[in-house]
Amino acid sequence: MDLKKEIKVSDLFRKGGKKPRAESPQPAEETEDKPKRRLARSRKPKTDAQLVKKSRERRPARHKRLVGLKIGASQLAAARIVNNGSPELVQVARAGLEPGIIVGGELREPDALAEALKRFFRTNKLSKQAVRLGIASNRIGVRTFEIGGIDDPKQLENAIRFRAQETLPIPLEEAVLDYQILDVTTDDEGARTHRVLLVVAYRDLVDRYQAACRKAGIKLVGIDLEAFALLRALGDRSEVASNAAIVVATVGHERSTLAVSDGETCEFTRIIEWGGMNLNVAIARALDVAPSEAGPVKHSISLLEPAEAMENIDPERAAKVRTAVHEELQTFSRELVSSLQFYQGQPGSLGIGEIVLTGGTAQMPGLDAELSRLIGVAVRVGDPLARVKLGKKVRDDHELGSLAVAIGLGIES
Repeated sequence: MDLKKEIKVSDLFRKGGKKPRAESPQPAEETEDKPKRRLARSRKPKTDAQLVKKSRERRPARHKRLVGLKIGASQLAAARIVNNGSPELVQVARAGLEPGIIVGGELREPDALAEALKRFFRTNKLSKQAVRLGIASNRIGVRTFEIGGIDDPKQLENAIRFRAQETLPIPLEEAVLDYQILDVTTDDEGARTHRVLLVVAYRDLVDRYQAACRKAGIKLVGIDLEAFALLRALGDRSEVASNAAIVVATVGHERSTLAVSDGETCEFTRIIEWGGMNLNVAIARALDVAPSEAGPVKHSISLLEPAEAMENIDPERAAKVRTAVHEELQTFSRELVSSLQFYQGQPGSLGIGEIVLTGGTAQMPGLDAELSRLIGVAVRVGDPLARVKLGKKVRDDHELGSLAVAIGLGIES
């Protein structure tokens, strides 16, 4: 099964998603007062393969050219991909974003973002016609579950909405939701069970991003979860054992996104409130300077070398910096372990073979080895170009690590 295809429950919010009906949906099993309608159906039952195919037909049309757009707390990043056979990365762009526009994954200043997007697309001569936006927030829920004993599509949709209401802490009248049938199995007695992937987000979260893009003149063909894009860019099953989960994480400026896949679909995702800025603050405290002054120090650190080898800083202050960084990485490792333990507490979870890191902070020399030591699981820095061909005008350098999500957003299955 094609990993890129299966984990791409993308564009679920392409048109704002489906707005649930005001009344609470009821599961199909409780609609016993409508036997007449059921008896009147004389169509030949669909096979399992037809049911899965029908679900996949709900996906939007493929796009040969896409611009993947990631809006972070401190940066705008874009990747233009040509999806003609093997995806080809033909353009990348990034620009700083003023603080306060995006806070905790939430858009606080839509007008300011719209103006920043206008400048960003104009300066970099990016197409506004086919853009897929990535979002990441703790106000987005992802669940997989099974529903048995239902064949009628409308009844199945009702049952899924009912499960959404039960399992996710989002009032349905305030939600955007969509789902994909991952698999259909039939037991010896002919009863079918549907395995469903459900994504639910707060409507105001999605609407604010859509409005800002619309004001900037950007035509969105889809809104995707950053976790899904991350898996498309870095989730290579060939790199891990067949019975192990694929675990990828991108370390952003303020927060990190963790995604876990079984190789077919994203089974778990979590936003961790830790990012590269935490290291800046820790270094600033150690040196008694402003966090803005700590940034260059962070970029000069190598955890592979002794503290005294740090350039432009005396050995005593270098030792303080190294201690501060180690302590902050312990905090991050605890958050990673806690999240993965939560995942493994779910039925059917897989073992953790390794963690693949990306993002600007992940490029710090020796950071992967230090996290591996703290967590007890292999950690490596992922290659954001692993799933794409490199266009002639794109340089292959370490800075591409912060573009992994944008690249994944541009990849079409």
